Amino acid sequence: MTTRSTHRRTVAVVLAGGTGQRIGLAIPKQLLKIAGKPILEHTLQIFEGAPDIDDVIVLMTPDYVAEAEKIVARAGLGKVSQVLAGGSTRSETTMLAIEAVKAGLNDGEDCNLLFHDAVRPLVSQRVVKECVQALKKYQAVDVAIPSADTVIVTRMHGNDGEFITEIPDRGRLRRGQTPQGFWLSTISSAYALASSDPQFQATDDCSVVVKYLPHVPVHVVMGDEYNMKVTQPVDVFIADKLFQLASTTAPSPGGEEFYRNGLAGRTLIVFGGSYGIGSDIARMAEAYGARVFALGRSTTGTHVENPDDVEAAFSRAYAETGRIDYVVNTAGVLRIGRLDATDNATLREALEVNYLAPVNIARTAFKYLAETQGQLLLFTSSSYTRGRAEYSLYSSTKAAMVNLTQALSDEWAGDGIRVNCVNPERTATPMRTRAFGDEPSGSLLSSEMVALSSLDVLLSSLTGHVIDVRQQDPTTSQAAASEFEQALASVLHEQADSPA
Repeated sequence: MTTRSTHRRTVAVVLAGGTGQRIGLAIPKQLLKIAGKPILEHTLQIFEGAPDIDDVIVLMTPDYVAEAEKIVARAGLGKVSQVLAGGSTRSETTMLAIEAVKAGLNDGEDCNLLFHDAVRPLVSQRVVKECVQALKKYQAVDVAIPSADTVIVTRMHGNDGEFITEIPDRGRLRRGQTPQGFWLSTISSAYALASSDPQFQATDDCSVVVKYLPHVPVHVVMGDEYNMKVTQPVDVFIADKLFQLASTTAPSPGGEEFYRNGLAGRTLIVFGGSYGIGSDIARMAEAYGARVFALGRSTTGTHVENPDDVEAAFSRAYAETGRIDYVVNTAGVLRIGRLDATDNATLREALEVNYLAPVNIARTAFKYLAETQGQLLLFTSSSYTRGRAEYSLYSSTKAAMVNLTQALSDEWAGDGIRVNCVNPERTATPMRTRAFGDEPSGSLLSSEMVALSSLDVLLSSLTGHVIDVRQQDPTTSQAAASEFEQALASVLHEQADSPA
């Protein structure tokens, strides 16, 4: 084992050479849409957002290279440097990738390669990061998870079918996933030896190293169950549901310069901006130079369920600033109770405020956000994943926000509009207090932390995501909120001291 201490580039090789025949498709399965986007795009976005990945190349089914190039261009995937035609087998495709990477290096230069199946669109950033970290010490890395099923070895017996010949110890069995990572020099050497073997055949790259470079240990990184491979027809439905339920961690907070650069001179409309999260978003954005229109029933007399009020809000903001960059809707009502005991007025209010209002806000926002390539930010709650007794109206409308987000992000992608949805943990807001009364201090996330995460999402390149905002450590979260509040107070103080 050779330890490598110097930093070298890491290239992600996305293997997209499948045809889709096994699941009865007329197009390659990596082009099938799941959660509003082609599977290939989902996969490429993972590596685009991975800090440890420097470059991405795609090996595509030969007849569909142009289609893959369109996906890369439309999604703005800056790390993708090449889209190449793959080979007729997995091994041929890997060798084409090796040669392509070598061609871009200086003589004697080495790098890391991560080979990943394009039809594993749910690989986590943790797995990618741990693979790259492992390559600092090991020449070859695989990703695997324990087998939850008993694995049996069988043999055909004439016309009588299969019979068990062996039941291996499940404790030592693992299910292989991708990425598989290598030093370029290592995987290149393994394939050079394999190419001279007339009996060579392999379905993955680690097996080539194990067979032809037996002295090279292959380190195993723990994978996860979400990192499934879309292979069978049922996988398409499972992956689609996982995308619906899976959420994204909020981007890391930026510094003062980051917020100023993204907000100064921009126009932000916040519906539900009278108090709570909406009010905090408006206050923070304004402190960093945004022109903010915070709208609510109690402050501006704006009723989000009234289309005329919504249209008037957009018209005023545009007339005064000449642009609308960000639109946020935090307005909502929480009505708890049995559906059969709910009167018509309560039913109508819940549907109009929690569902029809966001739909109308989105429809009205389109022309303005298309002009600025801006973002629409909606809000859901953890109840969207499963309806609960006495929350039927609230849960169902919050689930609708997730579907609306995913649909619009795809529908508006060609217009350059990003659409995301924030899913905050239980948060200390006036609406929650009215519904549940006072709750133990420290058990709720502060509205300021949710607001800060919302700004981070607005200033990110994310689209079509449900972003979780969670309080992992109450002490840490509150300390971070306090630190941000101090920085914000300093900004406001500087503005007050500056001449108009």
